[in-house]
Amino acid sequence: MKKLNRRQFVQTTTAAAAAAASVPATLFGHPSASSGQGPVVMTPKSVKPVVVSASNGNKYKNGGARTCVETAFAMMTGGADVLDALIAGVNIVELDPEDSSVGYGGLPNADGVVQLDACCMHGPRKRAGCVAGIEGVRTPSKVAQLVMDQTDHHLLVGKGAQDFARNMGLKVEADLNTEKSRAAWLEWRRRSDPLHYLSPKDRQTALHNVAMDMIADGWIDREHYYGTINCNGVSAKGEICGVTTTSGLAWKIPGRAGDSPILGAGLYVDGDIGAAGSTGRGEANLYNLSSFQIVDEMRRGATPKDACITVLKRIAKNTIEKRLLTANGQPNFGLNFYCLNSKGDYAGVSMYDSTYAVCTENGAETRKTESLFGQ
Repeated sequence: MKKLNRRQFVQTTTAAAAAAASVPATLFGHPSASSGQGPVVMTPKSVKPVVVSASNGNKYKNGGARTCVETAFAMMTGGADVLDALIAGVNIVELDPEDSSVGYGGLPNADGVVQLDACCMHGPRKRAGCVAGIEGVRTPSKVAQLVMDQTDHHLLVGKGAQDFARNMGLKVEADLNTEKSRAAWLEWRRRSDPLHYLSPKDRQTALHNVAMDMIADGWIDREHYYGTINCNGVSAKGEICGVTTTSGLAWKIPGRAGDSPILGAGLYVDGDIGAAGSTGRGEANLYNLSSFQIVDEMRRGATPKDACITVLKRIAKNTIEKRLLTANGQPNFGLNFYCLNSKGDYAGVSMYDSTYAVCTENGAETRKTESLFGQ
């Protein structure tokens, strides 16, 4: 190339600048300066805010005017922190004595003691907190949030979690049973006591049969045998958070912790991708770290629905013990997922037909889940 001297360089660049100035600004995607308007700044399209949860999130109000999803959505869209909004929502269910799956009045363990688990994750802050086997505190989700905010830990359990809650100023009660939950436990005890001395295999089958009989007789809500509410939300800013809280499996062995307080199992949030949580058989969820896998499937481009279906298929494939299978080889337990992505797309998906709750700008609804096996 021919070299330019200083005078030639100045002349060339001046001419180029003049030519560019004469080109209509609309060629560059914004109005010309002569229109009196400034350049158009392209901003990302806003996210569709949504709150999705287990079906009890649109059922119980604890004597108030709004359900869990309605409360969470109103607070979130009103400018509250997403996690604060979700926890305020699930507190309604935790405190309602009519819901036997979480918090106050949750179905107790085999000794008649209500032991609670909870987990929360904050997408923007990339923080999490969990508690397991905590007794005497009606709102374990609040304790989980305090673990996240006030400690360098993710998980506190048992008496240590209870002592921490007391130190944080939360009320600790001697017993969280209601008349309803205690009556159900006493009925279970009456029916099952002779079964505790069978072989482990026979005992598991017998206890399952007792539970199914109690469901059929109206002592237990079928949806609440495994307990739990999961609630996830994404704001118009794209901020994602989630919370899961439970009284756990009805009549569990004292000290048993399920999937709800374990990151990646009962709940997982990635602030850039989405959130997923679950209700149902916790042991199946723990073995497969299902919530993490769902979010990871969305990271690879899957929709919330497809991500959940993929993981349910893996769970079904990994379920090989005969006691956990139906006559046609399918899992004999329920498992539901509640999922959303960073765009505001969402899904409720289950092993068998079920329902879930959702709240958008159109209001709160209880919808049928997409199911892997149907009825």
